[in-house]
Amino acid sequence: MVKDDNRPDAAGGERSDTSAASEIKRWSANRKKEVVLRLMRGEPVDALSRELGVEIYRLEEWHQKALQGIESALKAREGDPLAAELDAAFKRIGEITMENELLREKARRAHPLAPRRSKR
Repeated sequence: MVKDDNRPDAAGGERSDTSAASEIKRWSANRKKEVVLRLMRGEPVDALSRELGVEIYRLEEWHQKALQGIESALKAREGDPLAAELDAAFKRIGEITMENELLREKARRAHPLAPRRSKR
């Protein structure tokens, strides 16, 4: 039986092949950020790919995601204090209106009919 060096070992669960390109690595967001910053500084993609053992398409993917994140962060508007104050005022008006309606209904139920005199 021929042993496949790329399959996990039953005992240890690790690969016996130790080359950097075939290792399965988990890249944290911080490590990816550092790589993307290097790309943005102008380092060649192919050199980074060889150095890190990561495919070029994956480096380009990280770079594109970073650019999209930057773009969406720049598009987001900071909260306008006047708009926040106006929203709070509308909320309070809604609460007061609801309270007023409930009190009117309660008063109507307590005295549904005005006192009447008998016609006799």
